[in-house]
Amino acid sequence: MTFSTMISTMGAGMLRTVGIFVLTLIGSLPLGMVVALLRKSRIGPVRGVIRVYISVMRGTPLMLQLLVWYFGPFYLFGWSIRGWRFPALIVGFVLNYAAYFAEIYRGGIESIPKGQYEAAEVLGYTRAQTFLRIILPQVVKRIMPSVTNEVITLVKDTSLAFTLAYQEVFSLAKQISASQTSFMPFVIAGVFYFIANYVVAFAMERIEKALDYYR
Repeated sequence: MTFSTMISTMGAGMLRTVGIFVLTLIGSLPLGMVVALLRKSRIGPVRGVIRVYISVMRGTPLMLQLLVWYFGPFYLFGWSIRGWRFPALIVGFVLNYAAYFAEIYRGGIESIPKGQYEAAEVLGYTRAQTFLRIILPQVVKRIMPSVTNEVITLVKDTSLAFTLAYQEVFSLAKQISASQTSFMPFVIAGVFYFIANYVVAFAMERIEKALDYYR
């Protein structure tokens, strides 16, 4: 396999990696907020269920969770898993990262002084208006560094898709390296990941600066 062919093949794998990354963010960022709000629910059983969910997601390896989501329907219900590989990947990534984002959101929400809630109530704001217009904008600004770290980690965690033999860039690097007895595919994969992380870090930095209303 020539170097140009190797780049082309792994470039196609990188597009699949980007697909996992984008779909995970689209699903986990809003779901994480829902989980964070349920975590603060006044209903005890709801809080308990959410605590268990977060504990399981954060306390077990993502690789194991992906295997459970892929093979679980077959072993538990006898369902066919044909065509289930990519959806299982997305479900596993989204639910895992939603738990981490939920804790980041919760920390940001709890960092807001209670006096702001009281002031909003005096001004006649509803709870929803208080959260959306006063609390949420401050929370987003405060949690951006933590969210940035998680997003960068997600770029690297997409390599775990090889667990389900999904043909993303890392899986292709392993296959090509084994067939060509060459270390070069891993170098190329490393460059791809580095560039992706650089782009993500740059974009998140720009977002942080845009939210810096003290500049």
